[in-house]
Amino acid sequence: MDDLTGKRLDLHPGSIAAAPGQPGRIVSADIVARTKEPTPENAMKIPETFERNETVRIEAFSDGIFAIAITLLVLGINVPKARELGAGGSLGSTLIKQWPHYLAFVTSFITIFANWVNHHRIFSFIQRTDHPFLYWNGLLLLFITFMPFPTALLAEYLMRPEANVVGAVFAGTYVAIAFAFKGLWHHASKNGRLLAQNVDDREIQQITMQYRFGPLMYLAAFALAFVSVGLSVVLCLSLAVFFAVKGWPTLRSAVLLIPLFPRRRKSEIPKS
Repeated sequence: MDDLTGKRLDLHPGSIAAAPGQPGRIVSADIVARTKEPTPENAMKIPETFERNETVRIEAFSDGIFAIAITLLVLGINVPKARELGAGGSLGSTLIKQWPHYLAFVTSFITIFANWVNHHRIFSFIQRTDHPFLYWNGLLLLFITFMPFPTALLAEYLMRPEANVVGAVFAGTYVAIAFAFKGLWHHASKNGRLLAQNVDDREIQQITMQYRFGPLMYLAAFALAFVSVGLSVVLCLSLAVFFAVKGWPTLRSAVLLIPLFPRRRKSEIPKS
């Protein structure tokens, strides 16, 4: 072993040679350097546990962002001040008048929760990560943290002439989230780049189909906002709930109940 290069040296009596990679350096009178080139078999492989720990860190960080965003929604609901009620004012009627704030809060809460379910669902298939995946996930979290703003905006202007503009901003945020989810999944699932090995192809196709048509449906909700804000909000909420509930593949339960017989992907099935 050469003390400077760290490469393997084989001894042959009566030979003189230079050290590998260092032509001007004579090793010894009886040494001939023979370097064993690195091969894929010799290359250090990243353990699966390390890869899984990396995805767990990303998911834990993302969970924190989702939790903060969903908590901030309640700040859009104001507590009526006693001095604002007046002498003959009624607290009950004042609370009822704030119904747009309650509607916006419930809508965004359900939406963020549904997005968290979809995010968790994606990570149940992912085993590895890379730098582009981190950026896609960061872009998604950017739009998630933005959700409290269009929510408060919708609650304030829902019954005003500017409602169509506010509805477009609200639905537009949903569109951005949908495209971020699409990019995140496309990067992870392309050629099985970041997916676990025992994932069924039918499940992958089902999620891919969801993210193929989801953004188009949210674009329809965005266009609908200029016609009817109420229908646009209802459509956004319905799509979020539908993709969160319908998205869970029914055959996942069978895989969980029978872990000893995991389904293999088509590429892994040996040809006869």
